[in-house]
Amino acid sequence: MPTPSQLSLTQLIAQINRCQLCHEQLPLATKPIVQLHSHAKILIAGQAPGRKTHDIGRPFDDASGKRLRDWLGVTEGQFYNPQLFAILPMGFCYPGTYSAEQNKRGDKPPLKQCADHWRQAVLAQLTQVELTLLVGKYAIDWHLQQPTTVTESVQQWQQFWPDTLVLPHPSPRNNIWLKRHPEFALQVLPQLKTRVKDLLS
Repeated sequence: MPTPSQLSLTQLIAQINRCQLCHEQLPLATKPIVQLHSHAKILIAGQAPGRKTHDIGRPFDDASGKRLRDWLGVTEGQFYNPQLFAILPMGFCYPGTYSAEQNKRGDKPPLKQCADHWRQAVLAQLTQVELTLLVGKYAIDWHLQQPTTVTESVQQWQQFWPDTLVLPHPSPRNNIWLKRHPEFALQVLPQLKTRVKDLLS
């Protein structure tokens, strides 16, 4: 059987859709959720689908997605056009939430096997990408390969620009962070919207 690096993007998508790599560790049935096309100019590297995304079957089809599309200055139609935007989370399936006994809140981290098995092969096929948006710490850690916090990466955004931009997660849970860092909206978002508009025009 060929390895992922030996497959075309079409073959990779078919294999991903049938993936059972982590099924024993997932709380629900496997349901990989990605959006991929070889012509995509912008890559959104996120974390993992939440429960609502798992149920709906479409990435960022929630309040987080609405905010993210506002940050980008794009319509829903543009955002869900795979020839414009590739959406490749660190984990393709919903990883579940922490239990009360684990003394943590929110969704569990993306399972590492997913990125280990698929990510390099998929990225190698996305040859038209000119802007990569890293949404959340797991994507930041994998792509930048350096110890940093979300806040530090956002504050140093010009270091990676214009090929890569670190974004805080657009979840409503990050409202406090956004209020504490108004420079993100004032300095970074205007540059992002201009860059996206240029790439999509």
